[in-house]
Amino acid sequence: MGIVSCMRCSGDCEVRCVRRQLMLEAIANELPSGTIRFLSKVVAIEESGFSKIKIVRLDDGTTIKTKVLIGCDGINSVVAKWLGFKEASFTGRYVIRGYKKLMNNHGLEPKFMHYFGKGFRSGVMPCDDNTVYWFLTWTPTSEEKELAKNPSKMKQLVLRKVEKMPSDIKTFIEKTETKDILTSPLKYRHEWELMLGKISKGNVCVVGDAFHPMAPDLGQGGCCALEDGIILARHLAEAFTKKTGKHVAKEMGEEGKSKEQYKKIEASLRKYAKERRWRNIDISVTSYVLGFVLQGDLKLVSHFRDKLFPAFLAELLLKKSDFDCGKLN
Repeated sequence: MGIVSCMRCSGDCEVRCVRRQLMLEAIANELPSGTIRFLSKVVAIEESGFSKIKIVRLDDGTTIKTKVLIGCDGINSVVAKWLGFKEASFTGRYVIRGYKKLMNNHGLEPKFMHYFGKGFRSGVMPCDDNTVYWFLTWTPTSEEKELAKNPSKMKQLVLRKVEKMPSDIKTFIEKTETKDILTSPLKYRHEWELMLGKISKGNVCVVGDAFHPMAPDLGQGGCCALEDGIILARHLAEAFTKKTGKHVAKEMGEEGKSKEQYKKIEASLRKYAKERRWRNIDISVTSYVLGFVLQGDLKLVSHFRDKLFPAFLAELLLKKSDFDCGKLN
């Protein structure tokens, strides 16, 4: 439903919530018409020829040939599986997300409101003057898991858990339409998989959730995916902009030129993987641990969270999001 982002903290800091749909539309609008093929699930990946071109097979029978295959196909990524990654692990928690768009100004200050209860935590944050985003994470019972596909019942579950939330804030949840509510299990990739796994192999790599699915407790999953994209584009551009001398290219022939370009692509993806591995390990592990602490219902844990954690949490959120991935050349 949304991502939370922090501006660079060289001066005053801002934390903003952005509806993912709007962000994706803004990015998509910068691409040439026909660039994106929707509803095209990848079912198989094959390799062809001396240039090691990848053949991507879709579930509608379509095949696509490509010099570079970038897997940004989500948490159940076929590309990640091809690279050797296992299925993402379940954190034991679920999340319910929703948003309410009002006809008039909601009157909220641009602040992130955090609420804790026994075994759950919830948050409410304005996206703009008319839209409010909210979420709840908790460890569900087996019965609650069965209800996860029913937005109406999930909404009632949220309202029961946040009954002590201020009524003027809770009203945004009450007014949210069921079509704007999404429930999903929270998954992540173990740190040793991120440390030892192949983020890139030849002319194939992964970005975003296909690379580093993580708990949303730092609000940095979508932000890290954007960082991935900028850094990958910068490195990959080198493979296509560095020209081979005309005399050398003539001697190489078509096969030689294809192999040379493949090597450049492979090297650029290795640079990307090296640069992004530790940043994403840091965010992923911190998010997982933070979620355990924030949602814990043990007395010692909840005491630490409620009495000592607020200032530390605010500083941690800003520190982890204050990252400069550079600019596109």
